[in-house]
Amino acid sequence: MTTQQNADPLELEKFSELAHRWWDPESEFRPLHEINPLRLDWIDGCIGIAGKRVLDVGCGGGILSESMAARGADVTGIDLSEKALSVARLHLLESGRNARYVLQSAEDHARENAGQYDVVTCMEMLEHVPDPASTIRACATMVRPGGTVFFSTLNRNPKSWLFAIVGAEYILRLLPRGTHEYEKFIKPSELAQDARAAGLREAELMGMLYNPLTKVYSLGRDTTVNYLMRCVRDE
Repeated sequence: MTTQQNADPLELEKFSELAHRWWDPESEFRPLHEINPLRLDWIDGCIGIAGKRVLDVGCGGGILSESMAARGADVTGIDLSEKALSVARLHLLESGRNARYVLQSAEDHARENAGQYDVVTCMEMLEHVPDPASTIRACATMVRPGGTVFFSTLNRNPKSWLFAIVGAEYILRLLPRGTHEYEKFIKPSELAQDARAAGLREAELMGMLYNPLTKVYSLGRDTTVNYLMRCVRDE
């Protein structure tokens, strides 16, 4: 049985059209390449992913999935963009990494894989789906009791609109115009509330910062624009 997809067709089309450029570090996906080491080190430092069974929700072309596999995780990536997954599978042939990619929504995957993963990651995705709470519930369902779920998304406030849309898309041109919609940004309190409703406990909140002068990303305590949240499923 297949549930109604929690996906925006326009969002899928937007990222599918760019899929062939996913692994080009100078392309529209340059910010993902630049923040990936930060995401990876934070995730690995929190729980140690070597030997863990990991699910990457909304994996796209596989940048995070592959890097976790390189650290010894048993990785499955799911996405609803066939073009992005094709690029991810092709890159595996070049890199020699070991990961699996499945064309499936988080909700449908959860129906078949409840409690099957030690770690679930859902990075830079919640702000692109119609019903973030549904994705959060699916992530909570798929992680085992005591397991960890990592989210990252964008806060919703005047500063995030100025930095993430005006600055990143129109002035610095770090992202294509129209990448984000301000109304879909999610406050940390909202994410934490949806996580609690799904049986997850917030364990850590971290901000991701960008310095336009040095062009360097870093992690810190300022969560007003980009932020990451680590949650643990109750035993």
